[in-house]
Amino acid sequence: MPITASLSAAILPMTLYVFLIWRMDKYEPEPIKFVILHFLWGAVGAIILSVAGSALLGIATGINGHTETENTIQTIFFAPFAEEVAKGLLLLWTVNSKKFDNITDGIVYGTAIGFGFGMTENFLYFVTYGDSAASWFYLVIVRSLFSAVMHGISTGTFGAVLGIAKYSNSFVRIFFPVFALIFSMFIHFFWNAAVIFNGTYFYGFVFMIVLITLFIGVIKLSIFNEKKIIERELAEEVELGIIPQNYLPIISTRLRLRKGWMDEQTRKIYFRTAIHLAFSKMKYKKVNTSRKQFYYNEIVQYRIALKNIIENQIQEVGIN
Repeated sequence: MPITASLSAAILPMTLYVFLIWRMDKYEPEPIKFVILHFLWGAVGAIILSVAGSALLGIATGINGHTETENTIQTIFFAPFAEEVAKGLLLLWTVNSKKFDNITDGIVYGTAIGFGFGMTENFLYFVTYGDSAASWFYLVIVRSLFSAVMHGISTGTFGAVLGIAKYSNSFVRIFFPVFALIFSMFIHFFWNAAVIFNGTYFYGFVFMIVLITLFIGVIKLSIFNEKKIIERELAEEVELGIIPQNYLPIISTRLRLRKGWMDEQTRKIYFRTAIHLAFSKMKYKKVNTSRKQFYYNEIVQYRIALKNIIENQIQEVGIN
């Protein structure tokens, strides 16, 4: 098949997946440029590192893929280890960023890396093994719906656990990410082990269908948890007189998207600021480091901004 067809078949599904995951983060969407950075890391940086890692494992063990057995060992054992480490490496830096706040953020950044990796790997498979129209279409379907999605879920799982560990005690911060990385390797291992043999292909597909269903459930649960954080933290702001009582049930629901009671720009700024305030309060309560003062300053700034918006609205109504 033409290179352009393989390139399009590799890029379009993966960018669509990243966009859909990014859109699911409805309360505090991650900066799209930062998400693209992670996607590109998966597509380029992680690919290079994983190839180097697999080569080093081959040199260290003497298993270099010269026989069918060695090739099977590389696929089942070397690839999951080298690729999951390479993909997850950037997340160990990202988790220290102020942009990385919770489980949902870890899922967004992790899946972006995984889908970027899957995009490049898909392209290489399409141009290498798609030697006929039938085999090419088969590869596009299987790899777009399963293999590349596996990469997104495995790294997304690692990112989600980093989100849990970030504001937890030292034991969780150290050991949970290790367990999560091992689990991501297991996901990769099971898929590769299932599909490399004709007799176990079916189990691989069943495994992925169950895994995709569970992963979507985790995303929904994480977003629901964010809703509860917003409601809990902003309830205190109502008591302090920062946020009007009637605004509280609007901020954490789709009602905030309705037009009419504020001009469009002011409405977006108000709700965005209120949601930032809720998450800054959550982080302030959880951290015990030098960043505690930073989050306190953020809380003060957001409260002042919210009060100013309401006062300006009252003044405008009075003038009109």
